[in-house]
Amino acid sequence: MSYNAVYPTETIEAHRALITRRRTLRPTEEYRTPTETEWEDFLGHCERRKLSVGTCARAYGTACIHEHACVRCSLLRTDPAQRTRLVEIRDNLIARIAEAEHEGWLGEVEGLNVSRAGAENKLKQLDAQVSPAQRAVHLGMPG
Repeated sequence: MSYNAVYPTETIEAHRALITRRRTLRPTEEYRTPTETEWEDFLGHCERRKLSVGTCARAYGTACIHEHACVRCSLLRTDPAQRTRLVEIRDNLIARIAEAEHEGWLGEVEGLNVSRAGAENKLKQLDAQVSPAQRAVHLGMPG
């Protein structure tokens, strides 16, 4: 075993050297200043990541494969403060499924069931994020 002291200045210098080496391997056009249109497009992408129940983690320049049915998407990062909103969405989906079944809209039922399963999955993910210290534990009655 050995001990190695690392100082902030050494770390910064090593990181700068790494970046310099990496930049020599990449095309220089990747390091140009973006045009005004490119910058506005990027900022617009960042603004569109904000959703009612959380944040979309979709990478810049990629299309939404779920056609903005975000509750179905694994890239939705749900905000724990929006749990009640997500429950409302799930409950609304259940009511819409019942209506669609009553009306015989089987194609609609199938799509709504996918969304309902997505909402329930997001709720399970939120519940799993609760730390053990925040979970209620029944200790029983003292004897």
